[in-house]
Amino acid sequence: MARHKADEEAVDQQDEYTNTSLGEKDGGGFSSRQGSVAYAKLQNPLAGMTYEELMDDVEKFAKEKDLVFALDDLKKGALVSQKRTRFETIEMLSEDEKESIRREKTNRWKQPAMMYYMTILCAGSAIVQGMDQSAVNGAQAFYFPYFSITDDEAAGQCGWWNLLLARFALGFAVGAKSSTTPVYAAECAPPEIRGALAMQWQMWTAFGIMLGFVAGVVFSEVQIPAGQVDSQWRIILGSTAIPPLFVCAQVYLVPESPRWYMSKGRYKKAFSSLQRFRWTRLQAARDLYYIHKQISIEYEMQKGKNLWKDFFVTPRNRRAAQSSFFVMFMQQVSDYNEEYFSITFYTIDTFGRRNLLLVTFPLMGIMLLISGFSFFIDAETNPTGRLAGVATGIYLFMVVYSPGEGPVPFTYSAEAFPLYIREYGMAFATATTWGFNFILSLTWPALEASFTTTGAFGWYAAWNFFGWVFAYFCLPETKERSLEELDTVFKVRTRDHARYYLDMLPWYFTKYVLMRDVEPRVPLYAIEG
Repeated sequence: MARHKADEEAVDQQDEYTNTSLGEKDGGGFSSRQGSVAYAKLQNPLAGMTYEELMDDVEKFAKEKDLVFALDDLKKGALVSQKRTRFETIEMLSEDEKESIRREKTNRWKQPAMMYYMTILCAGSAIVQGMDQSAVNGAQAFYFPYFSITDDEAAGQCGWWNLLLARFALGFAVGAKSSTTPVYAAECAPPEIRGALAMQWQMWTAFGIMLGFVAGVVFSEVQIPAGQVDSQWRIILGSTAIPPLFVCAQVYLVPESPRWYMSKGRYKKAFSSLQRFRWTRLQAARDLYYIHKQISIEYEMQKGKNLWKDFFVTPRNRRAAQSSFFVMFMQQVSDYNEEYFSITFYTIDTFGRRNLLLVTFPLMGIMLLISGFSFFIDAETNPTGRLAGVATGIYLFMVVYSPGEGPVPFTYSAEAFPLYIREYGMAFATATTWGFNFILSLTWPALEASFTTTGAFGWYAAWNFFGWVFAYFCLPETKERSLEELDTVFKVRTRDHARYYLDMLPWYFTKYVLMRDVEPRVPLYAIEG
């Protein structure tokens, strides 16, 4: 209990700073912010309600949604949502219920079996996508000569266009899958581990890409029937049809996203879904009621609006789109469209999405410069040195890319948008990354010819340095916020976000360069309740 008391005192101390206006704290000796930055509180819609008002609202909610059977749990859950940092003071909660809430922070990776099964399903979906992306590379070695396809023309036996149409249709499937799977994972996971589960989309896509290359090697010598010289490419492409069958069979064994059920008015189904994704009925009831209150506010705001127009016109949505576009765009122009396995599984929910990018952007730029400048080494007199320089730069680039621009974009985009336009937002983000993937692949030869190889590497290195500047001043942090609380995060104007972090530069310099003691910095966001 002493540990929990200390935690509460730490929270109270933080509240003391966060409830002080920005103009009153100088962050350790440098000039006052003079109220120039908008201070955003993540408004808890239950924070201003009295006990009687809250209980009446819960009873009304339970009757309207046919959830009277869970009324006791809903009342307790509403109190926990209202006093999220002070739940220890709620007398209605048993010690076991309080311990289940504590474990959300102290033992975040101990989750119900359905949470892990959902994760396996999403991982399987990513593996399928990875195989679809890479298996075609091995098949090309065989179907290019079969269809008489060269660099300059595509001619020969009629039928090659069937393959082209099939791959074109597959692209639509890949786009739909890559825009829905991360969203599904993000909507089912609790905030404490949401980032780690959502980023697994990228990690297992990488594994699928590896399997696609393995299939190309394994089946390169297989001829069925024996002596059928054109069978290899058919078998390689056909092998990618097997994993989706297993993934499709699993889809029927997991519940739908509770937020999707609630958006369709099916609250009993949503509660059942949450019960399978949470340890206790109390936790499920808490999340159900709190999500309902936040969604109700969102729906009131979007009544009578054109969703696509609202996507770009409403400042909150436009900032989310700007941030998602940025991380997806930078994933491509960082230079390499390679895949990776990542330590970010452990850091994305603790260190933060924004911080990962701030650390990795300049390092990626430096590694690209190392690779690019290595081409100045004469290939005839010192081929080993040139190869070593290029390979070292590329390898270290991928090491740095793995925890940053690799997994962050899909995780960030899956959580940035409000529920009512989340499908539009993720579709926009996915189209951005695949669109620039195509553009960069198409333009690299011309860029290399015009800029030289060193210049081309330098071009993409410059984008990484630009990425650091933009991320520092304009990219909001999203870690450990519920999907509903992020609505308030993105309501902070970009200019105010930039001004806040501009004013923070002296604080960082004093603390980390001069190594002096400074006052705790005033957070840009704080949670009421």
